Amino acid sequence: MPELRKDPVLGRWIIISRERSKRPTDFLVEKAEVTGGFCPLCPGNESTTPPEVFAFRDNKMSGMDTPGWQVRVVPNKYPALVIEGDLDKEGVGLYDKMNGIGAHEVIVESPNHDEDFAYLKSEDMALVFMAFKSRLNDLLMDKRFQYVMIFKNHGRAAGASLEHSHSQLVALPILPRMIVSELEGSLSYFNYKERCIFCDIIRQEIKQKERVVCQNDDFITITPFAPRTPFEMWILPKKHSSSFRRDDDASMYSLAKLFGESLRRLDSCIPNVPYNFVLHTQPLRLDYMEHFHWHFEIVPKLTSIAGFEWGSGFYINPMPPEEAALFLRESL
Repeated sequence: MPELRKDPVLGRWIIISRERSKRPTDFLVEKAEVTGGFCPLCPGNESTTPPEVFAFRDNKMSGMDTPGWQVRVVPNKYPALVIEGDLDKEGVGLYDKMNGIGAHEVIVESPNHDEDFAYLKSEDMALVFMAFKSRLNDLLMDKRFQYVMIFKNHGRAAGASLEHSHSQLVALPILPRMIVSELEGSLSYFNYKERCIFCDIIRQEIKQKERVVCQNDDFITITPFAPRTPFEMWILPKKHSSSFRRDDDASMYSLAKLFGESLRRLDSCIPNVPYNFVLHTQPLRLDYMEHFHWHFEIVPKLTSIAGFEWGSGFYINPMPPEEAALFLRESL
């Protein structure tokens, strides 16, 4: 029988459609065709991108916008928002608008064109996470920005337009609706129980074991109780922390080990699967939060959003998260 499940943070309802239940082999994903050709993100082509705003370099003699980098961050050549200008908020009758001010950057995760993020060495993936932190701390200095959304589109079906592995960030002058909903939902729970809902989720998942994919001393990967798609995963720090940018660099190595393992388990279950991951962290202008817990959400692109989903706000998921977690645990 189908099952309705409620997301404990957002209050969003999900339909687990067991009648449509599938095994990983039922999700056929064709490997994206490699188009080749010129790549602006490869070493030697630095002059074809906007000037870099940050980089980790393995060669101290190499200069800005030259080869020798391990991770490189550049402004997006075709930004969704632009950094120059004033917000100029105004009302037009009952409508509100402002200028499209923000920042849109590309984080090039490796100098190797064919590198898959899931298979980066832990020390190299840790540099990517440290680059995220550095950009968050730098963009904090711009008082126009309220939030920085960091995300990755892997595979063309998930929105990737370039083959070279990269992630992106968009700094926003307003808080995204999803983050506001998480903040409100977690605060409501905290006001009632005086505990962080994410910490309670971690404790319950470790105790029940059904939805734990993998874990180490510092982080845990779970399939959430009410997932939007098959094989959706959340990666959370076991110790309460509301702000990703405030975690120390040493923890980034531990995060990288678990993050890489989680993605490799997913790839082992469903080779070539397109996915998105998004970092949910504390807004820039808010202090430490007892009720909120930063985390990554990894969402494979395995189902389509159609009329029912758009009209109702419900997601239909053909795979219970307990089954997905079991497949992921056994995958390696």
